[in-house]
Amino acid sequence: MFNKDFQFGVATSSYQIEGTQVNDENINSIWDSFAKVPDAISDGSDGSTACEHVLRYKEDVSLMKNLDIDIYRFSISWARIMPEKGIVSKEGLLFYRNLLKELKKNSIKASITIYHWDLPQWIYEENGGWTCRDTAYLFLEYSKLLFDEFDEFVDSWVTFNEPFCSVYLGYLTGSHAPGHKNAVEYLKAAHTINLAHGLAVQYYKSNYKKSIGIVLNLSPAYTVDNSFNNKIAKEMQDASINRMHLDPIFKGSYPIDYLMSFGSLVNDFNFIKEDDLSLMCIEIDFLGINYYTRSYVEYNSDSQSRIKHVDTDIKKTAMGWEVTPNGLYDVVHRVRKDYTDIPIIITENGSAWEDKLIDGRVYDKDRIGYLNSHLEVVDILNNENMNIVGYYAWSFMDNFEWSYGYEKRFGLVYVDYETQKRYPKDSYYRYKEIVKNRKL
Repeated sequence: MFNKDFQFGVATSSYQIEGTQVNDENINSIWDSFAKVPDAISDGSDGSTACEHVLRYKEDVSLMKNLDIDIYRFSISWARIMPEKGIVSKEGLLFYRNLLKELKKNSIKASITIYHWDLPQWIYEENGGWTCRDTAYLFLEYSKLLFDEFDEFVDSWVTFNEPFCSVYLGYLTGSHAPGHKNAVEYLKAAHTINLAHGLAVQYYKSNYKKSIGIVLNLSPAYTVDNSFNNKIAKEMQDASINRMHLDPIFKGSYPIDYLMSFGSLVNDFNFIKEDDLSLMCIEIDFLGINYYTRSYVEYNSDSQSRIKHVDTDIKKTAMGWEVTPNGLYDVVHRVRKDYTDIPIIITENGSAWEDKLIDGRVYDKDRIGYLNSHLEVVDILNNENMNIVGYYAWSFMDNFEWSYGYEKRFGLVYVDYETQKRYPKDSYYRYKEIVKNRKL
């Protein structure tokens, strides 16, 4: 059973659903540029049209209302708000204000994510983006504008969504925008985002009273056996995806063992200033956890990271990710043991499958199974007093799935990208039933 105060919601992000070229605004982010790189997006698409949410937000809010959710988590496009240096778009502000008013009219609370990966291209061209310390202060000014414009409509704020993806995938592996492969840039970008987070939290808590937190994608690391080599691989995996982001937020430090693993590639860590460490761990009001799957690894001497991901026969989603709800149990207990007792929100949890629209219906039993099994874990965790106060399904609707383009569908609502017609899937109705009854 989920008590009356538990918040059920859905989540989306700006670049994935809004459409950057569906009206006369000049929207240009690093993802628009990255999508132009040959083979960067598997189906050759981009977010220029996406789900046309900018034009269809009232229809989408109506579908949310019918779902009986308590809260909608969405992100604001920095590039839509500040399309050029020194320019604040009245049209961009008006869109989000109208969206917030529509949510309020339908008695749906709003959780705003300030940054979900779509950095304005002009900032990247000016200073390199998150590798430059100045970007943290540009983020602060952007955040101040949003707080001033929208705080009256907002239930909670999130500074950043999944810094791991922005910095590790964006600056080290090159699989996300801006597509770099440079260890120095990766570590600088990670630190700049932590600094930006601290600056925004410090300002908000000094001037406003709602809840503010951060969202981290966490994945417990396991290994194939207890050999010393594989213990090293497990620790390295845990450091890269978990400790590299939990430690600065809750301990004001970085995992030194992980930083030193880059010793042959990074000669100077003086971009980390002493005062930064206390700033980036200013107390937040909640931790958002995005959970999809576990990490299962073994040692690989040929890799700089010393990590090799191991395939198993466990059932997998269309993303190739194992369905491992027990991993959510383990990661929450780890956070409670090693880091914090503040409220936790499961800010994203969901799965992609090979959805087929048949006579206007999507029979997505695998997604229903995934949803049920992970909510069962949330229920168990709360019976153990783990203080999980909300669960937001990812995603409200099918969308532009980053480097996979439109090939992967995570939504509770099916989107026909040719007509933009929405079709609630069977999982939509199952989630509605859970929300309405407050039980599985």
